[in-house]
Amino acid sequence: MKRLIKTVCLIAAVALILPLSAFAEDETAVFPPSQATEPYWYVTAPSFAGPLPVRAALLMEYSTGAVLYAQNENARYPIASVTKIMTTLLIAEAVDEGRLGLDDTVTAGEAAAKMGGSQIYLEAGERFSVRDLLKALVVVSANDAAVAFAEHLAGSEESFVAMMNGRAEELGMQNTVFKNCHGLNEEGHFSSALDVALMTRELLKHKFILEFTTIWTDTVRNGSFGLANTNKLIRFYGGANGMKTGFTDLAKYCLSGTAERDGMQLIAVIIGAETSDIRFASAKKLLDYGFANYAVTVPQKQELGPFPVSGGYNGFVKVDYAPPSVLVSKGKAASLTSSYSVPELKAPVKEGDVVGSVDYYIDGEHVARADVCALTGDKEMTFFDEFFRILRSALSFY
Repeated sequence: MKRLIKTVCLIAAVALILPLSAFAEDETAVFPPSQATEPYWYVTAPSFAGPLPVRAALLMEYSTGAVLYAQNENARYPIASVTKIMTTLLIAEAVDEGRLGLDDTVTAGEAAAKMGGSQIYLEAGERFSVRDLLKALVVVSANDAAVAFAEHLAGSEESFVAMMNGRAEELGMQNTVFKNCHGLNEEGHFSSALDVALMTRELLKHKFILEFTTIWTDTVRNGSFGLANTNKLIRFYGGANGMKTGFTDLAKYCLSGTAERDGMQLIAVIIGAETSDIRFASAKKLLDYGFANYAVTVPQKQELGPFPVSGGYNGFVKVDYAPPSVLVSKGKAASLTSSYSVPELKAPVKEGDVVGSVDYYIDGEHVARADVCALTGDKEMTFFDEFFRILRSALSFY
């Protein structure tokens, strides 16, 4: 029966019925291609009247973590397959840490083969490359792929879920409990709009994942099984680059949608929309608002130091700092000012020590801070250091 389903998929692809949505979690109509160039999708709105017609929502700027809009952001709700952001994060961390390779092979177990909902119909013993299985997980939200990864990385889904909850705690996700790795309805499985943004922000640090989240259509099983992204923003919203949709009858329509324009990356979270259209329209409204009203700038670096060190052998240290990303309202970049503060330094000073700060202000309001760190150290001058210094000075005189 499963092989028959795959054959049907191939026939559908040949018939050019794309994108294939039979395996997506959302049984919704695909926006017609003409809309991809209509002004509706690209004209930004300077503001919008809240609240949005959803259970919870949040807009976050990635580099600073600033929250630009929030609605019931700490309320606990089921989030369906948006759960897979954490699943994907643990996979991405394993890849970047060298514990998992994209060309490694994952063998599906019985538990993965028995999964329902959105899936790629894995059979027990079927072997997939990490790359192809990650496509299935990210693009069509395959529940069986999620379980296969969980078992491969942790031995069992239960152990993997413990890892998910541990990572959530590390990220400060105070309103999240995971009961599974895929997001199907389960008592006590919930998250919040803020927590979803936090784990999305962490996943965005793994840049290779955008190779998968920006796929619109693709195939696995040597081209015989078609994939179409459940995140319609990828095709129809300028700059969209992620991240994950979700739907169950309990969670309703959910989304963590990400987009980047002009060097600013935004994260729009929607939880509990009644329809898929409301979900995407609400996310677009948040993203439009962010791009229309805000920008990220990195201030020009100023040269500092060296600074004197009281009681130091050398008597000074060199310093450096990295200018931070600063979120500014459009038109306010020219108002950005800075000042530095390096208190009197006393030996010993170690290389890497934080010795001061550079603070940034817009119209007098503090908006960012960068640590000033010692590039060189300076040990404390001892009696013998002073004695031999005097002696060398005297000898050089004669």
